[in-house]
Amino acid sequence: MDAFGTLVFQVVGQQLSVGATRTILDRLAAGFGGRLPAPAQLLAAEPEQLRHAGLSRRKVQTLRAAAQRFLDGALSIEALQPLSDEQVEATLTAIPGIGPWTAQGFLILALGREDVVLPGDLALRNAIRRAYGLDHLPSPDEVLKIADPWRPYRTLATSYLFASAFDD
Repeated sequence: MDAFGTLVFQVVGQQLSVGATRTILDRLAAGFGGRLPAPAQLLAAEPEQLRHAGLSRRKVQTLRAAAQRFLDGALSIEALQPLSDEQVEATLTAIPGIGPWTAQGFLILALGREDVVLPGDLALRNAIRRAYGLDHLPSPDEVLKIADPWRPYRTLATSYLFASAFDD
């Protein structure tokens, strides 16, 4: 996936299961010749076409705002790559409907950052609970404390924990 496709993937997956996300992404791609839409294609599409794929109105608005930023050059791999993780997160979360989880996933998938953790992710928190034998679901702050010793490779540790979450 290119950077825009990665952002589409992340936005679609907000607050959804892996299965639901895949279903919506498949429907969305089906409406664009089997591929996720490019920014111009997404903006040219009728919002109801996007809603028909299973996107909420809010996610349609978020994706259209992101597509516009990609088209006008405010967002691109070239513009984001030299920025710090914090700067990328601030840039992305300035778009209504994009929060830290989405930005952190983008850092990992689109920019290949090696030291990112998604402390608010429920699957990750459950995987940490199992791996560390916790008697409770760790809070995002607890996840960050647990993940601190994993530096500078928190992305790798996070990916292993995600994989363990789906190894049932």
